[in-house]
Amino acid sequence: MTTLRRASIGLLLWKLIRYAPRLYWTDTLLWLCIAGLPVLPGLVIREFFNQLTQQSPSVFSAQGWIALFLAIGVAQIVAIILGRITKTQHRFTMNSLIQHNLLRKLLEHPGAESLTMARAETISPGEVMSFFREDASQIEDNVVGTNEVLGEGVFAIGALLLLLSVNATITLFVFLPLVLIAVILHRVSDRIKRYRRASRQATQQVTGMVGEMFTAVQAIQVAGAEKSVLAHFRQLCDQRRQSIVKDQLLTAILDSSFDNLISLGTGAILFFAAQSMRSSQTLSVGDFALFVYYLAYVTYFLGFLGGFVALSKQSEVSFERMQALVNAEAQTLVEPHPLYLPTLTGRKSQLPVPRQDETCDRLEALRAINLSYHYPNSKVGITNISLELQRGSFTVITGSIGSGKTTLLQVLLGLLPMQSGEILWNGQTISDPAQFFVPPRSAYTSQVPQLFSTSLRENILLGLQKDDTEVLAAIALAMFDRDLAMMPDGLDTQIGSRGMRLSGGQIQRVAAARMLIRQPELLVFDDLSSALDVETEQKLWSKLFQLSSPTWNPTILVVSHRRSVMERADRIILLHESRIELEGTFADLPSAYTKPL
Repeated sequence: MTTLRRASIGLLLWKLIRYAPRLYWTDTLLWLCIAGLPVLPGLVIREFFNQLTQQSPSVFSAQGWIALFLAIGVAQIVAIILGRITKTQHRFTMNSLIQHNLLRKLLEHPGAESLTMARAETISPGEVMSFFREDASQIEDNVVGTNEVLGEGVFAIGALLLLLSVNATITLFVFLPLVLIAVILHRVSDRIKRYRRASRQATQQVTGMVGEMFTAVQAIQVAGAEKSVLAHFRQLCDQRRQSIVKDQLLTAILDSSFDNLISLGTGAILFFAAQSMRSSQTLSVGDFALFVYYLAYVTYFLGFLGGFVALSKQSEVSFERMQALVNAEAQTLVEPHPLYLPTLTGRKSQLPVPRQDETCDRLEALRAINLSYHYPNSKVGITNISLELQRGSFTVITGSIGSGKTTLLQVLLGLLPMQSGEILWNGQTISDPAQFFVPPRSAYTSQVPQLFSTSLRENILLGLQKDDTEVLAAIALAMFDRDLAMMPDGLDTQIGSRGMRLSGGQIQRVAAARMLIRQPELLVFDDLSSALDVETEQKLWSKLFQLSSPTWNPTILVVSHRRSVMERADRIILLHESRIELEGTFADLPSAYTKPL
């Protein structure tokens, strides 16, 4: 596991505080009131007892002091209610910022690369959920705890000064528990982080297994592996339980140790204070009552401070885990970014509506020069691949399994980071292909398209502002109109999780409609017809070949093994063992590739 680089936990928390200073300082002010108001009853109690023992002149009657005491209590209740409202808003903002930055960095990750942690450990999407839940909440608790420490600390210091004015010698014993707390935290700080890291990793494994089981229910049932899968899941849950018990037990022991140290220290101090009252009259009854009241206040803060330091150690683990997940500096997790959240007035910030960029560089020529990419710890990938696409052309990439066809498309589109080479659009170098090759410049459909658990219309539009007439035109172009006619709910049909209610061929055609409605300059298909019957495939390609019009003349790049497709290609690129073996037309292909499929 990596450690925090260039930033301490304090600096990271300070950057989060600066993101919403109004909320933070409003919350802090309210906590100053919440922490400060209990200081006043101590003064009231001293005057009350001194008046009863006739050791001070009467200012109010006994009933007056009681009424003042109750008024302070009511004011504290009001401050607590207001503080909770502000703290909830502050918590939500801090948590949202952490989750926003974490998601933003994950979306910058190459789309075709697996997510990895330290030591190239691959993690599943289900495991990532624990980062957004437990780790983000951990940091949220730490941030909002800073103003509580500040509020409690200010008045703890004030109370300590009052105690010093009453009896300086006895008050010095207050620092003895603080020294013991510091020694305990120093001795167990590494264990705090180790136990918290183990519990977080165990939770990550459980959430990952849950996600995999839900997405592979059919495979588990077909293989009859329910018992073995559940046994493995039970084992992971047992490991998680043991890790969390250790983590929570250590936290409970620390809290108990702090509280007991404070209680023992308080008892010892009160014992010496009582002895002082018996031996001399330096302490009045009111002073003793004040001492008892404020001493609990000060010692509580010392225990709270010890818990906050332990919480900060656990937050370091959360920052380290998220830093390792996104492979970036920890500061990127606390960078300020706009959040579209409800305001304190109840009105919502306006979320910008996704809109297709109307300005697009018209594709005249696309060149890729010496593209190379090899998967980690292997020689599999592509090596020094060069190709050129002219406007309106139809290019087919073919080759044996594992020759690098899909990898070439993904590197070209930025879904995998090219390790060497250059990509030029109309002669201009593309520095960030992942951000450049998006609609309306290009659109891509993979071998196994991804659909969402929403309606058919929403899967095709994905936020694009188009009316149903345009959606139906794209569906007809993708040869899905007959299938749509069989659906009673039409465009509002719910397709189920990942499109499970559709066949493989229907999923591919829905994905094709999603591409076509955006009318991109470059259409990229990865074996589009792999799940289609011959008749549907021929009709689909016939429509795609007729796309040329005055307003839209797309360039098409596809991976295919079908002879009917390759016969109509302007250019064919044959890959073999990660390199281009042949580039030409259908007539130039070896006979092994020209047989009908």
